[in-house]
Parts: sequence; C-alpha cells; structure tokens
Amino acid sequence: MAPRFEELDAITTLADQMQAEEGPIVLINLFTVDAKDEEALLAAWAHDADFMKTRPGYISTQLHKGIAGSSSFVNYAIWQDVQSFREAFNDPEFQSRLAEYPASAVARPHLFRKLAVENHCVA
Repeated sequence: MAPRFEELDAITTLADQMQAEEGPIVLINLFTVDAKDEEALLAAWAHDADFMKTRPGYISTQLHKGIAGSSSFVNYAIWQDVQSFREAFNDPEFQSRLAEYPASAVARPHLFRKLAVENHCVA
C-alpha cells in the first residue's frame, strides 16, 4: 500500500509546484503514521532515501521525529532544482517503492525555496 497523500497547501498543490522551473529547492514532507507502524515507515523512508541519493540533482536529506511520543516525522530534502526532483519522483522505480509504506501513513509533501532574508535570534 502507498501512503495517502494530502496537500500541505490548499491553494498551491505539489503537482502545481512540480511544473515550476527553479532551484535550488527544499522538499518538506510531513508524515504522520500510527505508532504501531513507525518501524515500517522508517524502513520505507530509508529505502526511498537510498534511491533518491542516486538521482541527478539530489543534494541531501534528513528525517526528524516529533518528540514526547509523537508519531509525526518531517523529511527535509535539498534538490538542485524542481526538474531533478520531478524526474526522481516520477521515476517508475520510486513510484513502485511507495507500496512499502504502511497503510496508516499520510504524506504531505511541499516544495520551498530559500528566501534571501537573514533572521537573527536574540538571546
């Protein structure tokens, strides 16, 4: 079974974003899953990450887990450009790997670009 996909932004869909031609970009993917399925989610994500790391335009990725018993995860992946991500995401091998996700998994992927605004924290 594949994860259920939901839009993170109701106005601009991932499909809309994948038509853009810009870069570099950051994929933020918020996953939620039943607690009993966390290990299956982690195994499926690791398998996907191994594939993505071989694709042109891939730069890096990290997965973070919510604290205090949360079953939410955030994947942060950097890509050279939208075209590279689109080609990797639409690759039949990647699409077939989605079946490894547990039925309770929900994915909310969205693409972002870095703004040229500096943010300074005050201690």
